Amino acid sequence: MHYFVTGATGFIGKRLVKKLLERKGSVVHYLIRQESAGKVTGLREYWGVSTARAVPVYGDLTAKKLGVSADAVKALKGQIDHFYHLAAVYDLEADAESQIAVNIDGTRNTVEFARTIGAGHFHHVSSIAAAGLYEGVFREDMFEEAENYEHPYFMTKHESEKIVRTECKLPWTVYRPAAVVGDSRTGEMDKIDGPYYFFKLIQRMRQILPPWMPSVGLEGGRINIVPVDFVVDALDHISHQKRSSGACFHLVDPMGYRVGDVLDILSKAAHAPKMNLFINAALMGFIPKSVKKGLMALAPVRRVYRAVMQDLGLPEDMMTFVNYPTRFDCRDTLAALKGSGIACPNLKDYAWRLWDYWERHLDPDLHIDRSLKGTVAGKVVLVTGGSSGIGLAAAHKFAEAGAVTIICGRDQDKLDEACKEAKDKGYQFIAYPADIADMADADRFVKLLIENHGGVDFLINNAGRSIRRAIEGSYDRFHDFERTMQLNYFGCLRVTMGLLPGMVAKRKGHVVNISSIGVLTNAPRFSAYVASKAALDAWTRCASSEFADQGISFTTINMPLVRTPMIAPTQIYKNVPTLSPEEAADMIAQACIFKPVRIATRLGVTGQVLHAFVPRIAQIVMNTSFRMFPDSSAAKGEKGAKSQLSPEAVAMQQMMRGIHF
Repeated sequence: MHYFVTGATGFIGKRLVKKLLERKGSVVHYLIRQESAGKVTGLREYWGVSTARAVPVYGDLTAKKLGVSADAVKALKGQIDHFYHLAAVYDLEADAESQIAVNIDGTRNTVEFARTIGAGHFHHVSSIAAAGLYEGVFREDMFEEAENYEHPYFMTKHESEKIVRTECKLPWTVYRPAAVVGDSRTGEMDKIDGPYYFFKLIQRMRQILPPWMPSVGLEGGRINIVPVDFVVDALDHISHQKRSSGACFHLVDPMGYRVGDVLDILSKAAHAPKMNLFINAALMGFIPKSVKKGLMALAPVRRVYRAVMQDLGLPEDMMTFVNYPTRFDCRDTLAALKGSGIACPNLKDYAWRLWDYWERHLDPDLHIDRSLKGTVAGKVVLVTGGSSGIGLAAAHKFAEAGAVTIICGRDQDKLDEACKEAKDKGYQFIAYPADIADMADADRFVKLLIENHGGVDFLINNAGRSIRRAIEGSYDRFHDFERTMQLNYFGCLRVTMGLLPGMVAKRKGHVVNISSIGVLTNAPRFSAYVASKAALDAWTRCASSEFADQGISFTTINMPLVRTPMIAPTQIYKNVPTLSPEEAADMIAQACIFKPVRIATRLGVTGQVLHAFVPRIAQIVMNTSFRMFPDSSAAKGEKGAKSQLSPEAVAMQQMMRGIHF
């Protein structure tokens, strides 16, 4: 038996051809574009047949009679028993023009070509999208009843099926598969589509929340999902049954699921939190379409909507189909498959295979260079306070990744030592002595950076001063607040604002501000330090909003306690679990790679939540810690004295990892 297949290189078509070739003595002719000739060898290897049984026919779906040569047409005349048309655009995000060219014009050209070569039977693989957004149960004998199919994908699937029904002079059969996912036995899939759009959202939930934590899901309309192996087996079996022209079969799951059920099944497969509470998306239905359309006409609303959808990894049109209203009757399909052993498997039984394959092969993050080298290689990175501690550890990471790494500091000897250390490791720093707490010196330094390096691509505002002293011990030390603010806030702003014009001109740049966990927890004894960092955080939030459309991004790192020279004077920190400078540098590297708005520890976020929702309780907790831990000897001006900690204080140190007391 001889077959002709369009779309043979596609996800369903490739597997259908393999199935057809399993029939003894079968020969498959398949349409392929000339520029895709390089795929022929790989296809034959996948199908496991010789040149004589898998015959490429070169042409173009968008050309009249598929653009097939006259000699090829002559050779095919009267030879094809079954003609399968699968080539189409199956993509919600595709533009209307390309969908019309392929789905509508391509189908018309295919029908004409099948008639020209005198094919025995024309099998058109349509889609349940041909029903549009029909309210209710759509039967297999229904077509004109379709409604609300204005969306390009729905419209083109409906119109292409109409061409077959009204213009095809050969015996024909239509098949309407549901949303096709990967193989139920292997999970194999070729692209992210349909339910796969939600996989990234589920993955993020798993990364953020523990699996035992209940979560809120979205309850919407019914979604019908079928694995590709079921579609291929059903299509092969039904198409070889003798019947008259004009039949239509719904290759769907007789069960069907609500959107919320699908999300819950996939969440379970991903070991993500179970969705215990569902919000019915139909609640949004009370908003008139005219109001929704009017809101989306506003540029700010569109930007927010697109940003949210992009962050969730969802196409912009996805929410249009969340309340999908159509259910599909498939009694004719069930009757045709009776006794064959072919049935749609339960999604719960193979969802884990779909997830496993996606996470191993299709997760978009797998195909993005998330390395520090891929982010900063060849770029100019400035690390202030880069001669020691966190700054030095971060500078080593940037230089090792191939960045033009600039460090600055007040101590020339420390800068020289840092440069020697870098040289010994096989790379180099560019070091400039600068006191950014001195506004004039900060301006001089910025001017030098612009003249010598054309500005910077990444600015790491790390230089800072910390003072641990209770307010009652600072009544006569107002200069503590002044000098802390001078460096941590004014100095940082002076450098940042001096370099921002160059970033704006290039429409790219990233600023990382090293803040403190104390800003989130309102740590006692650090009023001068926390206030200066809080001021920087507030300025950064304002700047982020102003520069969001100019390619400039900002990340605030609410850094926990790090073992650096800055905390050395406080003896009690010797017993406190802290991060190493290298661990802190890893946080800075992540800030440059992913460019999040904020990086904070769970402890810091917990403190912020407590202060937001139960401020009185938060104050009591922090006051208890304040009274439990004394001022350091340095803060008291007592040289050589050792602060004694109670057993309760030691226990609390271990519990509250990284918090400033």
